[in-house]
Amino acid sequence: MSDIAPIWRPAPAAIEGSELTRYQRWLEVTHERTFADYQALWEWSTTDLDGFWGSLWEYFEISASVPYERVLGRRSMPGAEWFPGAELSYAEHVFRGKHDDDVAIVHASETRPLAELRWGELRALTGQIAAGLRANGVRRGDRVVAYMPNIPETAAAFLACASIGAVWSSCSPDFGVRSVIDRFAQIEPKILLAVDGYTYGGKAIDRSADIGALQAAMPSLERTFVLPYLGSDGNWDDLLQPGDLTFEQLPFDHPLWVLYSSGTTGLPKAIVHGQGGILLEHLKKLHLHMDVKPGDRLFWFTTTGWMMWNLLVGGLLTNAAIVLYDGSPGQPDLNRLWDLAADAGITSFGTSAAYISACMKAEIEPHAGRDLSWLRSVGSTGSPLPPDGFRWVYDSLGDVWLFSTSGGTDVCSAFVGGVPTLPVYEGELQARALGAKVESFDEQGNALVGRVGELVLTEPLPSMPLYLWGDEDRSRYHESYFSMFPGIWRHGDWIELTARGTAIIYGRSDSTINRGGVRMGTSELYSAALAIPEIVDALAVDLPRAGTPGWLVLYVVLREGVHLDDALTDGIKARIRADCSPRHVPDEITAVPAVPRTLSGKLLEVPVKRILMGADPETVASRDSLANPEALDWFVSRRSTVG
Repeated sequence: MSDIAPIWRPAPAAIEGSELTRYQRWLEVTHERTFADYQALWEWSTTDLDGFWGSLWEYFEISASVPYERVLGRRSMPGAEWFPGAELSYAEHVFRGKHDDDVAIVHASETRPLAELRWGELRALTGQIAAGLRANGVRRGDRVVAYMPNIPETAAAFLACASIGAVWSSCSPDFGVRSVIDRFAQIEPKILLAVDGYTYGGKAIDRSADIGALQAAMPSLERTFVLPYLGSDGNWDDLLQPGDLTFEQLPFDHPLWVLYSSGTTGLPKAIVHGQGGILLEHLKKLHLHMDVKPGDRLFWFTTTGWMMWNLLVGGLLTNAAIVLYDGSPGQPDLNRLWDLAADAGITSFGTSAAYISACMKAEIEPHAGRDLSWLRSVGSTGSPLPPDGFRWVYDSLGDVWLFSTSGGTDVCSAFVGGVPTLPVYEGELQARALGAKVESFDEQGNALVGRVGELVLTEPLPSMPLYLWGDEDRSRYHESYFSMFPGIWRHGDWIELTARGTAIIYGRSDSTINRGGVRMGTSELYSAALAIPEIVDALAVDLPRAGTPGWLVLYVVLREGVHLDDALTDGIKARIRADCSPRHVPDEITAVPAVPRTLSGKLLEVPVKRILMGADPETVASRDSLANPEALDWFVSRRSTVG
């Protein structure tokens, strides 16, 4: 493997001019620390946690009204305590040092033409929303939820909440009402922000009736403010009140937002992240790993229901402008985002592996008829980018830095991904992120190199969840991340670490379904499917398939005498589209005699997935533990069905 040539190398000038190199030079001068290469720097960052994270506090000149007592109060997982005693404001760091006339946000949608919002305008809008929220009784710790698209008003509303110390949470308006309620109702919000509808794929979609359903399902709501995005009546102007933007000083671990990552049973996990932990992690990620520089224009195609939106808005922590787009990447065709890249002067173009694969299949030519001379880097995440996707990027875009990344909603960042000073190898992620002690473990907890294992973290990160909402005894937190290897975070991805320090991600090792970066538990699909009278049981499996974000198969057990015809198939898909989201509609629905369950009634989702991928059935499932072992035989007969 060591003799494989990279597909791209950074130029010496790019290495020297990178923010990562600047940080290393700073370490040499201020801390007398010199590292031979990135691997040595990573080793230090994951062994001397106090030294590394403390150095980032200094390097990024964190402003705290009350200083921290020490970097790590407790090092244990779960329960690590970071920077105890410190008080600060995430939003204050966003706005500090920004000049009113500089561009903060470039934005476009299927509804609105390309436009710019300057820092003075963003500050004023954020201040008006914050004043309006305060006037409606919002105080630190209160929850504000948004059923809004990826537009400047949403970003300003988030920053307003952060400035107050209110807890933010958002869902994209393409989420079905049931999925939104399952998320928002858990945290008992005081204020709902929404749009009357949105446009996608050239079609206007009215959400007015859905807003009423959300209000009825959340009795904690005191006010709802509706932005007339489609032009109907709304009361958004009532939210905007005169007032200067001020910043509450908050403990390092004060909640910033709630994101949602589903397990296989029950409601989606409501993940609470802290102001300080996200601030430090995003400063590290954006500067040292994504190499965002002053004057850059940072774009990632995302919705407000994916953690990449939170990271993209975090780009405002830098001296770059961020680029927002609301709409379909395929409207009117797949050239749309490349047109945006040219028109907005995007320097860092973030997208998904599925979009790159779709462009490749459609024979899109990004450079044809457009100026992409500003484009310096391309990011890919959401699912593993196959080798031919790497080749397409370099064949089509030439000398750009392609950084494929993998992380999770759970930490709102990447564990492995881009390093601007390292070469790019086809099909591989460049390296493990600084501060992230990523290992590949076998089932016995042995570290692996050159073999596929479970992605684990053996040391804590500041952006790990503070807690899961409503999980008073922390049992769900422990079960979600620490049940397989006590004291070690198991993420639920398959990873291979190579001898040269790169990584290859092979997809989920659990049954969570990742579509466009939005992770949804199988329980949500089952809730929708089993609401259809003809279905008595179901099992969903997300199989890896080249050139796709995954091939989602829903296996259904039908009532006696019922056949799976086109009408029933369409009905199942329509129900999942309405209750869950369009991106989680199954690619295939197949009728089966029965689905295998354990003696305690648990579905065998992961074992079935591994069997269908070709694993030996005897090594992944014990028939003695099954209530209906014969149900497994149908899936065994379909082994190696992955295309």
